[in-house]
Amino acid sequence: MKKTILLVAVLLVSTMMCLAQDRVLLLNESFDGASMPTGWSIMGLGTNNWEVKASNKAGGDPNELHLKYSPPFNGISRLVTPAVDLTNISEVVFLFKHCLDNYSDSHTLGIATSSDDGTTWNVGWSKNYSSDGVYSVAEHIMTPDMGKNAVRFCIYYNGNSYNMDNWYFDDIKILQMEELDVNFDKIVVDKVLPHGDVAPSFGVTNYGNQNITTIEATYQFEGYDAVVQTFTADLPSLESMTFAFNDSTYLYPGAYPLTITLSKVNGQSIEKTRSKNIYIAMGETQKYPMIEHFSSSTCGPCVAVNNAMAAFENNNQGKYTYTKYPMNWPGSGDPYFTEEGRVRRYYYSVGSVPQTFLDGEDQGYTSVSQSAFDSHYANPTFADIKGSFNVEGNNITVIADVMSYCELGEDYRVYVSVNEKETHGNVGGNGETSFHHIMMKMLENAEGNTVNVEGGKSQRFEFTYDMSSTHVEEMSDLEVSVWLQDNGSKKVINSRFMNPYTDLHPYPVENLLLEETTDSTMMVSWEVPALGTPTGYNVFLDGDMLAANTVETSMSFDVEAGSFHVVEVEAVYSETITSVKAAASKRNTWKVAENKAEVSCRLFPNPANETVYVVSDSKIRQIAVYSIAGMMVERFEADSEKVELSVANYNSGVYFIQVVSHEGNTITKKLVVK
Repeated sequence: MKKTILLVAVLLVSTMMCLAQDRVLLLNESFDGASMPTGWSIMGLGTNNWEVKASNKAGGDPNELHLKYSPPFNGISRLVTPAVDLTNISEVVFLFKHCLDNYSDSHTLGIATSSDDGTTWNVGWSKNYSSDGVYSVAEHIMTPDMGKNAVRFCIYYNGNSYNMDNWYFDDIKILQMEELDVNFDKIVVDKVLPHGDVAPSFGVTNYGNQNITTIEATYQFEGYDAVVQTFTADLPSLESMTFAFNDSTYLYPGAYPLTITLSKVNGQSIEKTRSKNIYIAMGETQKYPMIEHFSSSTCGPCVAVNNAMAAFENNNQGKYTYTKYPMNWPGSGDPYFTEEGRVRRYYYSVGSVPQTFLDGEDQGYTSVSQSAFDSHYANPTFADIKGSFNVEGNNITVIADVMSYCELGEDYRVYVSVNEKETHGNVGGNGETSFHHIMMKMLENAEGNTVNVEGGKSQRFEFTYDMSSTHVEEMSDLEVSVWLQDNGSKKVINSRFMNPYTDLHPYPVENLLLEETTDSTMMVSWEVPALGTPTGYNVFLDGDMLAANTVETSMSFDVEAGSFHVVEVEAVYSETITSVKAAASKRNTWKVAENKAEVSCRLFPNPANETVYVVSDSKIRQIAVYSIAGMMVERFEADSEKVELSVANYNSGVYFIQVVSHEGNTITKKLVVK
């Protein structure tokens, strides 16, 4: 039985000769309650087939309305709205979302109106559906019932319900039509972006009768200049379009509130505004897509999907993370079903098996396609996950580190799944004798773990659990999946299998610091991990390897004035095992004071071998000495125009003397020590 989600949006408007600032909403129902809303009813057949369900298959927020196939009927079933006053209204736009889970044959969905309490129905729109999928519908409704003071609308189904399986509905709206009316649908830009030029887009729908030919819009990131652009278009009534700004804004790592305002449509003034918080990451890393698979040993169609996924794994070894949830249907269901699996089922509104998800995106009732996987794998992401697990007796200990290149909000969760690689004790009726990646326990639970990550640093998650209460067959056959997920969008940011260690975890470096040392150099330094003994450290500058497996804990590099840099450091434990990276970013803002006429400083003697005098025309507050490699040699406070500096213990070579005046001016001089 094939299953896929289908989404329909139906829109509603009314006639006015001006641009709608506050459009008239004649009806708005999102079915958020636990039962059928007041004034709504079912007419015709299938009166027992409609229910409010805690799911969001139709694309809105839970709850939603569900039309189920059982008990079967063949004919028309109507979902009827409360009466709507359409006095002096000759046309409306009807909006709703819907999702079809089809079995076979074609089914008719339509909109009709009645002004005699359902005795007579006049069809305003209808369409046949025979395939699973996502659809968007926008239709003007003009029937003989327009202009009446008590008009009921209905969404009607016509067909054999047995062949339909399930139909979901949500967010039903009726709008009064305007002559000129634009709906500001959305801001189109990723929530997290790499640093650099950003030019957002926005989406609109024409709810009016008049074609939209021009839109004037403004975007502004907080703290930056506003960008204004007039867009030309040919946007017919009830059509949608996305517009992209030409001019970009360069953004450094941080959080930026973004506001987009529509100010004119076809030359007429409006004010429609949307806002969105944008996070600029300092870097990115390899994406390891997360596969979640709902299945059952009692499900016949699951066999083909399991076989296809086995072939997929063979072709993509080392590139993915995988967890499979056994379900408690069909029939008695899989013996290894757990309540935690039920939580994940409800999270995704899974109604049948088999069903797969890739990074939180529904892949339908088939295996993950190679093309979809390749697309996900090829796109870098802004967070990394690494860790280990240890098994002692029936106890498993998991340590996972999550590092993000930007701050993570409360909407993100870390999920930890302990799986058995291969099981045999859950044989059902589908003919299979072995099953793979079977979830046995989610740590701490299936609701996920709150993330609190500062950009460039990591957060550690540690769990110990006695697996004797689970369905585990062999403790030596466990694997651990960890993934980071945006709960709002359900998008998985990144995932990894944890390394099976006996006593080792790839602990990351601590207290990474990136500093300007001279007008042309920066220095990165870090502290060794609090636990663990790495063989060395890999250092990356702007994504390129700066040093491989170095035993040093600091390093300098040349920079240009005003340049921006990201440095990452990972601890190396073996050829294949490294920690998550610690990261830091900084823009070179060094001011070379010797180029300023109001400040002067000199060193003598220079070159020197024992003593050098630092003389300034203003009182010196601090002196710092750096080696040519950028390492700080010493730093001390002063309170005089002339300071004596001993270099007798310095190695021969070039040094940089950084002098800070009481006024805060900074000057750097080169010193040669013989």
